[in-house]
Formats: sequence, C-alpha cells, structure tokens
Amino acid sequence: MSDSKHKVAAIGLGSMGYGIAQSALRGGHEVWGLDINVEQMQLFVGEGGESAVLSNVVDQLDTVIVAVLNATQTEDVLFGANGIVPKLRAGAAVLSCATVPPEFAKEMAKRCAEFDVLYLDAPISGGSLKAANGALSIMAAGTLEAFSALRPVLDSIAETVFELGDTAGAGSAMKAVNQLLAGVHIATMAEAMTFGMTQGVTPDKFIDVISKCAGTSWMLENRAPHIAAGNYTPHSSVNIWPKDLGIVLDIAKNASFSAPITAAAMQQFVAASGMGLGAEDDAAVAKVYARNAGLTLPGQDEKGGA
Repeated sequence: MSDSKHKVAAIGLGSMGYGIAQSALRGGHEVWGLDINVEQMQLFVGEGGESAVLSNVVDQLDTVIVAVLNATQTEDVLFGANGIVPKLRAGAAVLSCATVPPEFAKEMAKRCAEFDVLYLDAPISGGSLKAANGALSIMAAGTLEAFSALRPVLDSIAETVFELGDTAGAGSAMKAVNQLLAGVHIATMAEAMTFGMTQGVTPDKFIDVISKCAGTSWMLENRAPHIAAGNYTPHSSVNIWPKDLGIVLDIAKNASFSAPITAAAMQQFVAASGMGLGAEDDAAVAKVYARNAGLTLPGQDEKGGA
C-alpha cells in the first residue's frame, strides 16, 4: 500500500462521515460512500464518489473508514452478517472513527488481525465543518504498520493526528477524556447562558462578552451562537451525548473513579432527549434550562415551541 492513491470505502455518511469522505475524495483517493440513507450515497456520487458496486471491488480496497454512531454499529460494519473485514485483502486497513470503549477497540484490533487486516483506533474531534475541510484532530493508536498504511488517507482528512501508542484502546481512552470535557462544556454553556437570561443578559451579549473572558471554551464559542440564532440544525445531535457520556461513566466505574460533574451533564442531555429534542443540535440542551426557568429562547414562542 505504498501508493498514495487509495481505494477507500467510507462507511457512514452522517454529518461527520460525509465530510470525511469528501476530504478523502479531495485528497485524490477513489472513494465509495456507503450509508443506510441512499440519498446521501447518491449525493456523494454526484460530487465525484465512485458509483460502481462496492462488492465488486471490496477485495481491492486499501482502506475502510468507519464513521458510524457507536460500538454496535462499528462491529456490525466490520463483522456482522455482511461484515467487510473477512472480504478484505491481507494488508488492507480499517480506520475506526466512532467513540467506543477502549476495550472494544482492543477487541476489534484483535479480530481484524485474525484476517491480516490492520486496525487503527482513531476517534475524531473537530465537528462537521472541520471534517469537510480535512482539518480534523484524530486521537489514534495502533501498530506502526497501521499508521504507515493509513498515512495517505490520514493526511487528507486530518489537520492533526495524535499518535498515542502502538496498542488500540489508547485513542479511545483519550477520546473519552475529550468527550467528558466537551459534553460538560456544552451543558455548562447552556446553564450559564440561561442563567444570564434570568439576570437580563441576552444571548447575544453573553456571547459578545464571555467569548472574550476567562469563562469561554471552544464549545461555548461554537455552540452558543446556535442558541442565539434559534437554529438547532444538527451538527452534533443531543442523542450523541447520553451515549458518549455513558461510555465515560462506564470507564470511570471500572476505574473506581467518581465523575459527578459528568453524571450531572449527562442527565441534562437525557432530559433534552426526553423532551423530544434528541435529533436537534446538542446546543438544544439549553431548552431544558429554559423550560425549567420559564424562559423563552430566541426562535421559541412563549410556550417554548420552535
């Protein structure tokens, strides 16, 4: 796999996966985009993605990028009834991007190795815009062979690749740390913004001032404008956080580590999902606070509706 032009299957064309597939395509690779949403697949073909049936070329693939929601979907893609790994040639490589428990990543690497397929534990960070611009941060762990095999693809989709060791699991462990902070920051931003509203601080003024003060964060600067605009088009949905923070809490439990702030943040996302907001942008967690405080957010009517 020394050739810098790879044959790539990008499995999962959601908000992150579609951008990854676009970036790989722009990087000069031949890319097949696959998703349960046929319209997404057709859209990707229209942008230059390969239109040939993947099953006809699967044994010629160099790289499989798996950008699905969770561990269950990842395992199904790799080893389910129509799993791709047994069909790959020896030396092909899997780039696994979902947020999963570290032990799961280790197990996937072991099972891939049984088919002489390389596996890189490579969860991603940066959001859909960075995915589309080839500017992701990737927290990666795996063998030197896996890194080497995937380097041309990594170079096309990522701005920064953190090489965290030669054993799968280390990337997912670091992603859990990141998700702890990211989830807490989103929930705390929503709490702070709505608290400010009770004191007459408008969302726009909150952003203008706090983004330039010590209380800011990347998540605040990225998500708070969604609330101020009343626009909850999902770049990262509410439903992601009960899953990701649940992984954090499971890891913490196994480590006999107390994570009370994570638990509190997770409950706010669970509440948002229970309000029917699961498919909205994760900034919609602010609606939980607004409802409880009797506040009307931008874009809502006085009853809290959109």
